[in-house]
Amino acid sequence: MKREAGGYGAWAARWRVPLGFALSLVYLLVARPTPLLLATGGAAAFGGLVLRGWAAGYLEKSASLATAGPYGLTRNPLYLGSAVLGAGFALAGRSVLMAAVFLMLMAFIYGPVIRREEQFLCERFGEAYRRYEERVPLFLPRSVRPAVSSERFQWSRYRQNREYEAAFGYAAGLLLLTLKMILWPNLSLK
Repeated sequence: MKREAGGYGAWAARWRVPLGFALSLVYLLVARPTPLLLATGGAAAFGGLVLRGWAAGYLEKSASLATAGPYGLTRNPLYLGSAVLGAGFALAGRSVLMAAVFLMLMAFIYGPVIRREEQFLCERFGEAYRRYEERVPLFLPRSVRPAVSSERFQWSRYRQNREYEAAFGYAAGLLLLTLKMILWPNLSLK
């Protein structure tokens, strides 16, 4: 299977982060948080953040095939964590519109990015990746218990993958929603 150099998957990979930032700005304008939804959505989003952090501690991009830890449950724990994070923030912001836009972003941006990355991994790791692909689901885990492995989480990988940036983004998002709820409760583009 030959990986295409351009195309929609390449465009989606290049623009996913800038589109996410743009979506975040719109989100802050339309969000209408309440204390209960902020706490509930924030807790759900924290679960996504933890999943992303766990995955980042096992990942050495392009150097080796990650199959331990959360990679034993799903081939895409970082994207699953992002989906849970986004769903939590959609709940916290009390915006059906933003929840729908987020779902579209996951389907039309992250879907092609995942397929593109799968092609790369198949080319890079060949038969090892095909065996992994046969036993571990693409996105939603079949189990909540990863297979036993000698491979361990490493903070150095977490830092190398700059996953702390997601933690800062999470904290900033909660802070901005809290400030909006307290200082500007009626500021919204309903």
